[in-house]
Amino acid sequence: MTGTEPAAQAIIDTTRPHPARVYDWFLGGKDNYPVDEQLGRRIAEIDGGAPRAALANRAFMRRATRALAAGSGIRQFLDIGTGIPTEPNLHQVAQSVAPDARVVYVDNDPIVLAHAHALLRGTPQGVTEYLQADARDPRSILEQASRVLDFGRPVALSLIALLHFVADEDGAHDLVRTLVDALAPGSCLVLSTMTADFEPDNVRRGIAAYAAGGVTLVARSRAEVGVFFEGLELLPPGIESVARWRPEEEPEGAAPVSLYGAVGLKR
Repeated sequence: MTGTEPAAQAIIDTTRPHPARVYDWFLGGKDNYPVDEQLGRRIAEIDGGAPRAALANRAFMRRATRALAAGSGIRQFLDIGTGIPTEPNLHQVAQSVAPDARVVYVDNDPIVLAHAHALLRGTPQGVTEYLQADARDPRSILEQASRVLDFGRPVALSLIALLHFVADEDGAHDLVRTLVDALAPGSCLVLSTMTADFEPDNVRRGIAAYAAGGVTLVARSRAEVGVFFEGLELLPPGIESVARWRPEEEPEGAAPVSLYGAVGLKR
């Protein structure tokens, strides 16, 4: 990716907060700006669990990826809405189980492009690629990803903390349906998205704070999340708070994490 980084940096808007950079701040990363930190601190004041939710979401991604690589034998991964690289990245988890795994990352954020070289450090046996594309153009994503992935074989499609930035009226269901329809039997949809089911007041205040920063968020109920998995077989434990999806250690007394996570199998 050398040669693209200065151009990518030149078009990064540092005057407005960006969800990926706020998320990076929650995770303790360094790839954010004062405007992102300001919004992150405002969200954390409203909801002290927001940084914990970001960490729980990343842990869900790692567990789900490992489960599919190890338990389901999937060797191809398409991660849309990748975000700023945070180790271990998805390809590192997948290739630690299966060194020959093929991983395609997709994002349209210039700061992710600027750091995409970190996403490409995979195993010699596997393939790791990055596409600069908009999640709202799934057909273009599929066309470009097909140069790396064989859609005639199972693929794990990861939409991690993406869909709460896409409202139903903006095509969230069509986006998911188009992507899932292109997957072969044996493929899986891995999804996490915001909910107000557990802490409605905190989530509503958080959504308002994001809106004040120019970012639109959508919170969905368990039933609304379930619509994305229609026609798929939910793997146990179904649709759960990300902290409770096959935890390595059972959470004790912790407040709920306001993100649902689930994995659906295409038969």
